[in-house]
This record gives sequence, C-alpha cells and structure tokens, in this order.
Amino acid sequence: TWKWVVGPMFLYLCERLVRFWRSQQKVVITKVVIHPFKTIELQMMKKGFKMEVGQYIFVKCPAVSKLEWHPFTLTSAPEEDYFSIHVRIVGDWTEGLFNACGCDKQEFQEAWKLPKIAVDGPFGTASEDVFSYETVMLVGAGIGVTPFASVLKSIWYKYCHDAINLKLKKIYFYWLCRDTHAFEWFADLLQSLEAQMLERNNAEFLSYNIYLTGWDESQATHFVVHHEEEKDVITGLKQKTLYGRPNWENEFKTIAGQHPGSRIGVFLCGPESLADTLNKQSISNSEADPRGVHFIFNKENF
Repeated sequence: TWKWVVGPMFLYLCERLVRFWRSQQKVVITKVVIHPFKTIELQMMKKGFKMEVGQYIFVKCPAVSKLEWHPFTLTSAPEEDYFSIHVRIVGDWTEGLFNACGCDKQEFQEAWKLPKIAVDGPFGTASEDVFSYETVMLVGAGIGVTPFASVLKSIWYKYCHDAINLKLKKIYFYWLCRDTHAFEWFADLLQSLEAQMLERNNAEFLSYNIYLTGWDESQATHFVVHHEEEKDVITGLKQKTLYGRPNWENEFKTIAGQHPGSRIGVFLCGPESLADTLNKQSISNSEADPRGVHFIFNKENF
C-alpha cells in the first residue's frame, strides 16, 4: 500500500510547500475603492505576479482569520500594473475584511494602516482561451460576471494598442442578474467601453444584452415610465435592459446565421443548470460539416 500512497503524498506535500512559500511573499495594497452596495475593490501589487484574463486567486487576511483562504476572481487586466479583486460584503469574513481596510470609517485611511494580505495564485480557468476565437459568446450570471471584467478590460487594451493582430473580431456578451445595482461597478465598466467604442467608430465590436431576472411591481412601473429615455434607467447604458431570461435557441441560431463557417467560443461563468442548457444548444446548433459553424462550449461553475 505504501508504494501507491507515497507518490501522491509527496506531490501533495510539494504543493503545500509551494503554497506556503507563495503566501509568505509580500503583497502591497495600493488602493481600496468603495463601490455602492457594500462592494470593495482591492488593488494590489506583488513582485513577480503574472496573470491571464479570467484567472482567480486565493486570499488570506491574517487580521480577520489566520487559517481561512477564500477564492476571488481577478477583475484587472494583464496589461495593468496592478491586480485587483472585487469583494461583496455578504458574510463574517468579508465583513471583517471590510472593517480591517477601514471602509467603515469616514476619514481617509493611511496606507500603512491597511491589513496584511497573503495571496496564492493565480490559477487558470477556461476564460483564458477567449483570444483563440474570432467570435465569442460571454455569458455571466450574477456574480459570475467578474471574470468577464478582466476579459473585457484586456480586450480593450489590446484593441487600443494592436488591433490589427487581435484575432478576436466580435463579442456577444450576456449578463443575467436579479439586481444590477449590486454590480454597479461592472455597469460603470460597460459604460466606459461603450463610450470608447463609439469614439473609435467601432460600436459593433461589442454587442451586449443585460437581462434582469427579478423585479417587483413598483420597479416595473418605474421602468415603463422611463422606457422612452435615451439611456437605460437602471444601468445608464444606451442598450436597454431586458426583462426575463433569454431564448437561447433563438440567440444561437441568430449568431450562427451571422457567422457561417466559424468556430464560436461560448464561455459561461454561472450555475450548473445554465451550463447544461448552453451545452445542449452548442451541440444542437453546431453543423456536422467540418466547414460549417461550430460552437465550442467552455464553463466555470459556482
């Protein structure tokens, strides 16, 4: 038995030693940004840290807990000189981090008073392959939108600096959420991208649809009253928010008709039930002919 056990145990110990060594490397919090609805953004720097789009890290804050590690998706782009995460305050640990960073105080917080942070990672995800396709569908559900913040930022940087060599030509982005207000920081990112694309006369590069899956009667009345306004009453974007859930069969057929003979990457960060639906649609809408359209499904579940 020991011959079968010693190998895996050795590899496990090596992995633990590497994690311990990486967790001891110094991490500097350069900026803490407080977003609406108790969401904070931590911008950090670490020597030798290299990331790709859509990756995630494990974070430990000894001031909150000396043992707990929590995974967070990186929301910064590889082209930026820092890496960042967005943390929504929904539990004891995140509440402790919120207070440790001085976000519960009104006065300006000195940098030296910020807590020490340990970071392990980054670790890869399916989203890294987004630049391998000319056309992609990005589907984020709720908090699953965070990996695509990194993707969209990186695409914008690449587009600004070297658009000729960028293989990716078209993005279809879908965001399904019960309450967009909880992720206003992401709506701000979309507003910025929308404005910059219009300035460069390439508004067709990014097509996005925001689906609100939960609302009450008073909200519905407010939506109707302001429906004719130029910008959406919820997100402030030119693209109006849609209500309910998308008809995925129609969406796939429309995209397949617009891009015949293409390999289209479908990237999801969301629940398993949605993954099953998109996987079935990817298979049913892909043609048997190798020269026809093919949907390649990639997923991250939570």
